Amino acid sequence: MTHENTPLAGRIALVAGATRGAGRAIAVQLGAAGATVYVTGRTTRDKVSEVGRTTETIEETAELVTAAGGEGVAVPTDHLEPEQVRALVERIDRERGRLDVLVNDVWGGEHLIGSTFGKKTWEIGLDDGLRMLELGVRTHLITSHTALPLLTRHPGGLVVEVTDGTSAYNGTRYRENLFYDLAKNAPIRMAFGLAEELADSGGTAVSVSPGWLRSEQMLAHFGVTEDNWREATEKVPDFAVSESPVYVGRAVAALAADPDRARWNGQSLDSGRLAREYGFTDADGSRPDSWGFITAKETDPDVNVDDYR
Repeated sequence: MTHENTPLAGRIALVAGATRGAGRAIAVQLGAAGATVYVTGRTTRDKVSEVGRTTETIEETAELVTAAGGEGVAVPTDHLEPEQVRALVERIDRERGRLDVLVNDVWGGEHLIGSTFGKKTWEIGLDDGLRMLELGVRTHLITSHTALPLLTRHPGGLVVEVTDGTSAYNGTRYRENLFYDLAKNAPIRMAFGLAEELADSGGTAVSVSPGWLRSEQMLAHFGVTEDNWREATEKVPDFAVSESPVYVGRAVAALAADPDRARWNGQSLDSGRLAREYGFTDADGSRPDSWGFITAKETDPDVNVDDYR
């Protein structure tokens, strides 16, 4: 395999929150580009997190990274526990001596949002609302605070804050409820702030959003699989613009392999935009633009979804 096919050979990445969905796909695609990827999460073959899914584990993610051509290392970690994150970073330092890519993808709050969307702040259980902020904001802050001293030891590090929505979209629209809105806007602002702080060490920080993601949980919600996902469009036609996790995985891998990625510093990006920039496609060869479609439909209810795939 040539260096052209493995542009991240010798690079060390940490994907925080890599059990399933976007995090898993990002880890695998970084591995496919040759990186060594530490993958973390709370669901292992011996323990299940509050998400309640037993079908995906961090060990499996690590195996997929290795099968893709990289080296996957699974480290069970609760990113709300600073001492666990500290032990993780110390292990990476001890074993590799560097960290080149940090992907903050920790979330795991899907089980909290179904009954809260569209509700007013005072109608949502306070514990549930605050848990969203713990999972989507506090975890990212703990991880960045702990890992960035290692990442900045060498110039050119990359931080990717994974969220739901771009600054252009979220900045002018209310996202479902106050707690969710805060949880998904905070990573955008984190990337903006970290971009300022990393600039003098040659680092880059961005936020990246997938579009309508066909995660394992989303497929289960619609009662379909990745092989027959189009059957779900019979109930929700707009699902035709959805994308597989591979798409955002390729987006982050392309960013990490770009020697000129500093041009994106501080920006809010999405998989569709990065696909147009770097020329990659989703797993099925299409190039969906979920956010473009969602925005267009707000002014034209009859917009053709095929024009955005």
